[in-house]
Amino acid sequence: MFNLPFGDDEVEFLPMMSIEEEDDSKKETYKESLPILPLRNTVLYPGVVIPITVGRDKSLKAVKEAYKADKIIGVVAQQDARVEDPETKDLSEIGTVARIVKLLKMPDGSNTVIIQGKQRFKIKEFTKEDPYIRAKVEYLAEEQPSNTDEFNATVANIKELAGEIIRLAPNIPSEAAIVLKNIDSPTFLMHFISSNLNNELVEKQAILAEDDLYKRSQMVLTHLNKELQMLELRNRIQSKVKSDIEKQQKDYFLHQQLKTIQEELGADEFNPDIKRLKEKSRGKKWSKPVQDTFTKELEKLERMNAAAAEYSVSLNYLDLLLELPWEEYTKDNFDLSKARKILDKDHYGLDKIKDRILEYLAVLKLKGDMKSPILCFVGPPGVGKTSLGRSIAQSLNRKYVRMSLGGLHDESEIRGHRKTYIGAMPGRVIQSIKKVKTGNPVFILDEVDKVGTDFRGDPSSALLEVLDPEQNNAFYDNYLELEYDLSKVLFIATANSLNTIQPALRDRMEIIMLGGYSVEEKIEIAKRHLVPKTRTDHGIKPNQVKISDKVLEAIIDKYTREAGVRELDRQLAGIMRFVAKHVAMNEEYNPVISKDQLHKILGAERYDRDIFTEKQPAGVAIGLAWTSVGGDILFIEASLSKGKGILTLTGNLGDVMKESATTALSYIRANTEKLGVDVEDFSAWNVHIHVPEGAIPKDGPSAGITMLTALASAFTGRAIKPYLAMTGEITLRGKVLPVGGIKEKILAAKRSGLKEIILCKTNKRDIAEIPAEYLEGLTFHYVERMEEVLELALEPVGAKVGKKK
Repeated sequence: MFNLPFGDDEVEFLPMMSIEEEDDSKKETYKESLPILPLRNTVLYPGVVIPITVGRDKSLKAVKEAYKADKIIGVVAQQDARVEDPETKDLSEIGTVARIVKLLKMPDGSNTVIIQGKQRFKIKEFTKEDPYIRAKVEYLAEEQPSNTDEFNATVANIKELAGEIIRLAPNIPSEAAIVLKNIDSPTFLMHFISSNLNNELVEKQAILAEDDLYKRSQMVLTHLNKELQMLELRNRIQSKVKSDIEKQQKDYFLHQQLKTIQEELGADEFNPDIKRLKEKSRGKKWSKPVQDTFTKELEKLERMNAAAAEYSVSLNYLDLLLELPWEEYTKDNFDLSKARKILDKDHYGLDKIKDRILEYLAVLKLKGDMKSPILCFVGPPGVGKTSLGRSIAQSLNRKYVRMSLGGLHDESEIRGHRKTYIGAMPGRVIQSIKKVKTGNPVFILDEVDKVGTDFRGDPSSALLEVLDPEQNNAFYDNYLELEYDLSKVLFIATANSLNTIQPALRDRMEIIMLGGYSVEEKIEIAKRHLVPKTRTDHGIKPNQVKISDKVLEAIIDKYTREAGVRELDRQLAGIMRFVAKHVAMNEEYNPVISKDQLHKILGAERYDRDIFTEKQPAGVAIGLAWTSVGGDILFIEASLSKGKGILTLTGNLGDVMKESATTALSYIRANTEKLGVDVEDFSAWNVHIHVPEGAIPKDGPSAGITMLTALASAFTGRAIKPYLAMTGEITLRGKVLPVGGIKEKILAAKRSGLKEIILCKTNKRDIAEIPAEYLEGLTFHYVERMEEVLELALEPVGAKVGKKK
């Protein structure tokens, strides 16, 4: 009761009693045609005054029109409160004629009208709908009850029940009972109570539509009974909850008394949790601050009621203190030869990383103690960065733990949540240390370049403390609220690219680059690791399938183009499934896989070297690119068409690459005589540079010399030599600058069957670091200026193919 739902045209506070007596309202006569005001969430009864916030245009026009005339308006409830713009079919048939007492303009710009219900009516027909609804109405008289005594008894019951509800409901002021006693008219009493009932709109409308006063009183009485039952039930529930809380408090006091008695009897360890915690803490080797914190928390737990919410929080915290490995370390394996064998067994190549681990182990053996280095393996996917961490842990005889940072956004994942939060827990670093139960594991931070940043914090900044050897001996976790020593942990981060790693974080790590594998290395990896693994995974015996080196080379060459070996592993799995099907179905087959069978097993060849080695027309050059998945080959095409010298660039190029194209064209314009290009060509021909595979974004300066060579070829009509690729940045003065990713680019060129590569002279130092077996079959040309590039790349003048004019 006294809870009224609101809507668009809604009541803002409780309905009030009519200022006039009910009998006075019956003396007035009203027009047959009335403007109609639809109400969304309530019903107006005769004798009741309510305020309405008018928000809809039609409703506002109807109110203003009525207010200007005789201030009389018809008020009708909507059948469905969800309808935003009601039509005539959406309105109830029975309504109440009302007098507009006041029309107010509110400070927020809205309009509020105070209306007073007068008499019920029935809509005969709607006469118009615009600009507001208007209808002809028939006024309804109240049917007096035949049994006056019974009616009066019902009204008395209604008044008594309403008084009881006011007494029980905590949100209804006691003054409402005084208002109720001062209502003498039975009809108005029913209307006033009906306005304040917390029932459905349909039920309110049914009360208004009832002509017989006795039946109307019965309906009101029924709703009041329901309201009273709900209130009594609610009060019973509240009383029960209150008694439960009082019981908990009583239990707490009894518990404290029992504890005191137990202490007096010399048996204070009556709580099994307390007993367990004390027993586990006896053998712990921890510092004084940790011991003091544990003792303090344990004393707090002893004073706490086991049913209290804080009890489980404190218990979980103490369990964490006990389970963390304080000053507990595994013994390192100082046998360097054995460590080398373990590393060689699991991974082929990767000598630089293996040497670095052995160096660390050697220093540890000699010195006895040292801060662990923070290593970061950077390389394309599939080269074994993550799996290498497990091998390092095995070679050092340490525990291994891995934490993936890809897509991590919340800083609390690293540093933990404060214990004050519900569901708080330590960060994933402390959780991982607790899981391996040792303070010096090999800890892999996978995909450190893919850490996110948003409103929840910056996890990469939180990692600064973890990965700084000068700070991580006192790592602070928000949940633990104690300093924890991470200096003995060997952290190894992995990444595909350095570009997205925060500079301050990158500065704290020792970067070790992992390039892609050559074809020869992939063959060895397949023979030693991939083939045995996939064979075992598919339940095939060694004598049931044999794959030669030539077949492996064909798979690598025709069905994969990657820096790592993941796609190769998938192709080998396809062969194993082919064999497994024949073995399972007892079909005859040749266990020796031949190159001719690859088309049947793996489908059509996916990659073709010939497109890189065949002779290209003038204007087409081959460049070398670096991507996050290794090196790649890209064509750069330049063509001329009659026009006004407009430069068009296509192929989803980034800003740096566009600038390289503009620089190349400017260089050619400035050196027309050297290159043998007619100056008039620049104003008579449009230039179009396109880099194929337009769906893939491309950027970077390393395609500069390739673009200039393609343009020079297009303007001079001299084709570019076959089997030739190049990479390097250019300047307006024609200098060739060095670029990165040389090893990956060289491997890509070799995979594609190219034979000659043009590089900046400064990049010669990068070639010197690449193993000689990677360079077999390749010829390198080191240049400093673009004139040297064009002399090496373009066919002799006699071999011109002609330029279309």
